[in-house]
Amino acid sequence: MLLIPAIDLKEGKCVRLRQGRMEDDTVFSDDPVAVAGKWVAAGAKRIHLVDLDGAFAGKPVNADIIKAIVTAFPDVPVQIGGGIRDEETIQAYLNAGVEYVIIGTKAVNEPHFVSNMALEYPRHIIVGLDAKDGKVAIDGWSKLSKHDVIDLAQHFEADGVEAIIYTDISRDGMMQGVNVEATARLARAITIPVIASGGITNIDDIKALGAVAHEGIMGAITGRAIYEGTLDFAEAQQLASQF
Repeated sequence: MLLIPAIDLKEGKCVRLRQGRMEDDTVFSDDPVAVAGKWVAAGAKRIHLVDLDGAFAGKPVNADIIKAIVTAFPDVPVQIGGGIRDEETIQAYLNAGVEYVIIGTKAVNEPHFVSNMALEYPRHIIVGLDAKDGKVAIDGWSKLSKHDVIDLAQHFEADGVEAIIYTDISRDGMMQGVNVEATARLARAITIPVIASGGITNIDDIKALGAVAHEGIMGAITGRAIYEGTLDFAEAQQLASQF
């Protein structure tokens, strides 16, 4: 199982939000490239980047920093989400060396876009599904849709996407522990890998996820816990790699 450090970008800085609220942010560093280097040195096998400004603008805002991170660590695959709404953006990121692009709100609003992109860029498209009580949230978590998360995931699996990132938004950034049960339920319902996100607080969460990793959970994204020190990244990655 991979442990994937998250670097959330806002106004060129590395920040974390609580429950997706742009006004409730904590700045952890002015140098996101150095932050990426820290996690790579600690054993990260993949990096998760989010262009927070891009997510709200609907187009890339921090593309230069993203390219700088990709260029600095060419051997570590990068996945990027936030503001990916058209093929030009996908192509630009892939050309820059990004390995995976994550489609979120657009996937829910225009599912045919995902099927087209998965066909055009096989093995590079990941869909991010943010859910609360089994229903998918959209538009920076400001709205709950009527879509069931498992139904949507099965639909995107049929389209040929590479993986699903599943975020329990009631827990994200709140340091309350990961929703293992809901993540495993989703993983059992599809055959493509699931990446867990939201709520990882300490080493016990890694153990709990590891216990169900065989259900199809290939990795977990961690953010606030590794920045605030409740989770030692190097130790956690070492443990995760055993599952």
